[in-house]
Amino acid sequence: MSTADEGDSPGPRALPSLWASASPHRPPRATSTVGRWEPAGLAQLTADRRQFAVALHDGARPAGAEEGAVERLLLAYEELASNALRHGRGPVRISVTTAAASWLLEVSDASPDTPPRPAVGRDPAHGGLGLHLVARISQAHGWAVDGRRKVVWARIDHLAPRAEE
Repeated sequence: MSTADEGDSPGPRALPSLWASASPHRPPRATSTVGRWEPAGLAQLTADRRQFAVALHDGARPAGAEEGAVERLLLAYEELASNALRHGRGPVRISVTTAAASWLLEVSDASPDTPPRPAVGRDPAHGGLGLHLVARISQAHGWAVDGRRKVVWARIDHLAPRAEE
């Protein structure tokens, strides 16, 4: 997983960042777009996520993609997009592409000067742990500035690792 070597905040005990600035690794093989969305608010995001889930369960996912991977992708989609809507500037744009063994989820907003900041020391009952969750369920993640947009991304593998022969 992507991590940074430097802390997010000054102080005697700076914690390493779970969200390092890094462009997503693009696989050399051709990728295909699974979907693109531009939700104007949280209600539209929820509706878009539901339609995306239906599409993934009705054949829009690659052959052999595990159900657990679909659920991880949908969770990462909801967490990263809702963060962009709550903490970034619109328009928020979401895209999902697929390659041979993984999906690449990219969420962008017009707030390139505001990096993702995982909650530190917060009571889980108060929320704000979505970035930690996405870091845990993805195989790689990070963020980058692309022109005047911040792009937060996560790679979710959709095929089970093969057993050693």
